[in-house]
Amino acid sequence: MKSVYPVILIPDDNGYVVDVPDFDIMTQGNNIADAIDMARDAISLMGVQYQDDKKELPKPSAIPTIEHEANETVTLVDVDFSAYRKMLEQRSVRKNCTIPSWLNEKAEQAGINFSAILQSALIEKLGLNS
Repeated sequence: MKSVYPVILIPDDNGYVVDVPDFDIMTQGNNIADAIDMARDAISLMGVQYQDDKKELPKPSAIPTIEHEANETVTLVDVDFSAYRKMLEQRSVRKNCTIPSWLNEKAEQAGINFSAILQSALIEKLGLNS
């Protein structure tokens, strides 16, 4: 689901602070491009959290209704909540597992990739390789 939300770019000594009024959040960036990227990430993360919590996403405010100071810039940031969710679901997650030390030594000597073996075994065990 794609949307466009207004943000306020506020210059400061380190770049820009970004206010996202519709989500009541703030972020920052080293320059305008970085600030917009950070805003997109913050809005996307909040939107996915809203969806997970079964909360309705806020409606984007109209730019003329956004209050800001003369040195601040109001602009729009596009977000794709579906694409962001997909990206989050593809991330790797660190898991700890316990194995006997003798097995660990043998596997390391054989150059075994523990992550690959665990993934393969889980896929097989869960019947996901069809």
